[in-house]
Amino acid sequence: MPAVRIDRKKPLAAEPHSGHNRYHPDIAPVLEVAEGEEVVLETRDSLDGQIRPGATAADLAHVDTGLVHPLTGPVFVKGAEAGDMIEVEFLEIIPQPTAFSVIMPGMGFLRDIMTTPFVVHWKIRDGWATSDEIPGVRIPGAPFMGISATAPSSQKLKEWREREQRSLDTGGFVIPPGEAGAVPGGRCGVEGLRTIPPRENGGNFDVKQLTKGAKLLLPVFTKGALFSTGDAHFAQGDGEVCITAVEMQATTAVRFRVLKGLAEKRTFAGPVFSHSGFFADPAITVPKDFLGVMGMPINAKGEIESENLTLACRNATLNMMTLLQERGFSREQAYVL
Repeated sequence: MPAVRIDRKKPLAAEPHSGHNRYHPDIAPVLEVAEGEEVVLETRDSLDGQIRPGATAADLAHVDTGLVHPLTGPVFVKGAEAGDMIEVEFLEIIPQPTAFSVIMPGMGFLRDIMTTPFVVHWKIRDGWATSDEIPGVRIPGAPFMGISATAPSSQKLKEWREREQRSLDTGGFVIPPGEAGAVPGGRCGVEGLRTIPPRENGGNFDVKQLTKGAKLLLPVFTKGALFSTGDAHFAQGDGEVCITAVEMQATTAVRFRVLKGLAEKRTFAGPVFSHSGFFADPAITVPKDFLGVMGMPINAKGEIESENLTLACRNATLNMMTLLQERGFSREQAYVL
């Protein structure tokens, strides 16, 4: 069975052959697989091992944000071409025994008022997370991968970099390209896109329904799709309000299917996901035959309006209507539904 194994005691920079933390079409694949082949990918945590068990709030001041989101991959999927979509089926997501959550000043949804650093260390046992920092609380597990994406084409890399710079220039929350901490470095570090914000190719969207059994459809922009994943979570609410979920290292098994020409046929380019059953824990359920879409804060001119939730919600609604229309409903029926 094809696999990418890592040394969990080492940061990504010590094993650059296993992954990357920037998006660039020139990053070489670490593995090549056939459609339908099961693949095992071991992943690092979102901060690349900088928050170890025993770390304190004072240690947050020394976190290197250039190392954020080490991903495992890219994986070259045979037969995938630009204009296709790949279906990524999550067969298994196995947690490591420890995890963390943090409040980092200057980050998070309430960063204007939540300014005190805080660290929670979680122990994961028997499907639950517990912590001495939050005594009396148990978090039921619903492991999922926070980041999954394909690689941008050279043209998309240029377009997205330019639009994010425009957003940054007008006060948007965007992390621009930067070589500090980049893996790989050089041109990929200087030009490569960061994992924040998510884009049409996927990225850091943190959709908690992408648990075992879920299927994720991602547009393909380059030959082989060049799929990567990371930022595993043991559990998460309806968003990473404080900037983190229950962050962990993990081992995930996935399987790919190539949907020829689907991205070109759609009126929107973006991820779609589904889940056909229940979570493993009966206390956490999603409707059977669950189907969801994502809306990005990208306007009709193709510009990104960072953190514009109204725009993101509008786009999600329009994307869902498109999916319903593909299944035979009229535009009006889709809107009502």
